[in-house]
Amino acid sequence: MEKFTTLRSTAVPLDIENIDTDQIIPARFLKATDKKGFGDNAFRDWRYNKQGEINNDFILNDPTYSGSILVAGDNFGCGSSREHAPWALVGYGFKVIVSSFFADIFKGNALNNGLLPVQVSSDFLKNLMSEITNNPETIVTVNLEAQTISANDGNLSQAFDIDPYKKTCMINGYDDIDFLLSKKDAIEAFEVEKQF
Repeated sequence: MEKFTTLRSTAVPLDIENIDTDQIIPARFLKATDKKGFGDNAFRDWRYNKQGEINNDFILNDPTYSGSILVAGDNFGCGSSREHAPWALVGYGFKVIVSSFFADIFKGNALNNGLLPVQVSSDFLKNLMSEITNNPETIVTVNLEAQTISANDGNLSQAFDIDPYKKTCMINGYDDIDFLLSKKDAIEAFEVEKQF
């Protein structure tokens, strides 16, 4: 995984609540087991109409908004458990998803795949969404080490929680196996000491 410490980026406001994993990546695209190509079908049924033409009314098709941060409505990632949802979001180019609530399984899958879910208060989300919608050039800063998210030159700021283990993994670019390998010397020393 790519190391994550601080990200400064413009953001895309997706002001829709209860976005489920089937909307993030429709089930018909789940046949592959390789992460490559999933970004092409992120939000497929919203980005394109039934004829396969671009839906110009959908925010991801609006060139006014861009960036590697997606600011979404409450209850993001609900629905069925599928690791393909964070694969699609990362493949599309997002590194951070901001919402006032995440489904637990989605949150775990996101963290396991290098996608940072930043959970904020409803008021902060509303203010951030408004700021980005009104000024697409707004820079959002996510500082994982300090566990803060801010915008509007720091005038809009809030702390967020993250599991300490997952924080360590993201900062170092570790998956679970990489983390264990990083402890190899300590494990071997313990084995010698205990004479296993």
